[in-house]
Amino acid sequence: MTTLKQRAEQTLSQVEHDLRDISKWMYENPETAFEEYESSQRLARFLGDHGFDVTYPAYGLDTAFEANIGSGERQVIICCEYDALPGVGHACGHNIIATSSVGAGTATAPLADDLGIRLTVLGTPAEEGGGGKIDLIEAGAFSDASAAMMIHPSTRNLADPRLLAAQGLTVEYHGKEAHAAATPHVGVNALDAFVHAYNGVSVLRQQFEVGDRVHGVIDVGGVAPNVIPAYTRSRWIIRAETAGRFETLKDRVVACFEAAARATGCQLDITPEGEPYVDLISNPVMTDLFVANSALIGREMPTHEETREPVYASSDMGNVSHIVPSIHPSLRIDTEAVNHQPEFATATVTPSGQRAIRDGALGLAYTIIDMAENDVWDQLGRP
Repeated sequence: MTTLKQRAEQTLSQVEHDLRDISKWMYENPETAFEEYESSQRLARFLGDHGFDVTYPAYGLDTAFEANIGSGERQVIICCEYDALPGVGHACGHNIIATSSVGAGTATAPLADDLGIRLTVLGTPAEEGGGGKIDLIEAGAFSDASAAMMIHPSTRNLADPRLLAAQGLTVEYHGKEAHAAATPHVGVNALDAFVHAYNGVSVLRQQFEVGDRVHGVIDVGGVAPNVIPAYTRSRWIIRAETAGRFETLKDRVVACFEAAARATGCQLDITPEGEPYVDLISNPVMTDLFVANSALIGREMPTHEETREPVYASSDMGNVSHIVPSIHPSLRIDTEAVNHQPEFATATVTPSGQRAIRDGALGLAYTIIDMAENDVWDQLGRP
């Protein structure tokens, strides 16, 4: 343990109670994509109170922020997520992500000038839907970055999870109303189109490759059982292991939607929900450092090569990793629930969830210290 790491640990210990309180408040007050006004304000204010120069809002997004400290040539960005899921709150643990990121930044902040870095905690809204990091990429938030990082709570420890390329689609079918008993033959049934599309995708699953995932829900299915539905709206997510495979799979899924429209005589509208998320590239140098530093604090972090365990989730952090050397390790919290279940949200405020805040913050802080002290910048390469 180097002197700088000891200083980082001491600094984190001074604010750890406050971080736990913020995490618990976020759990009790979840805010969904692009609506994270109070969460982003609290996090930005905390960083400002601990020496960061804060811009809020930032980069044209109402709930984004940028907190900077240090004046070195190398910029390291810690991504801070804080959006919740509709209906199940922080069931993906973004309250842990937010507080571990802020904790890592706060722990490293007093060392930034000694390390010769410019440290940025970047508030990134709408990971669960909307792709806030993609908006931030386009606005130039990562243009000077030498490295980017964050952690994510999960059901397992994994240093370099293989996250999938993904995109959401809204699918609308337009038909024609008619009396469902007296004159069904003059109607055009948009619900039939949705059912046909859903069944088409289900049949397509026989030809799915490993890592292919397609799932959808119906938002609007009709207004009354005795009226032929003239309109349906459904929302889908398509995922695949690589961006290239995603495009192939997307074409085949869209063909199912088009076939349903043709078979039923409905008109079809498909609207992308934001830009596609791409697969995650974990930088090997940064991954090795995070593994070693996690071991220092008592958390063993296996790699994908060691476990061969897939992670069939997606994140706009994948898009960041294609332009900046990045890591996005998964940290286990103790629960039988899985991500996106209400019980997982509850687990984020247990002692295991609190430990993940600390371990994530120290793992990231120690990794930043090693990157600077060992001058690994040229070894990182470019994605």
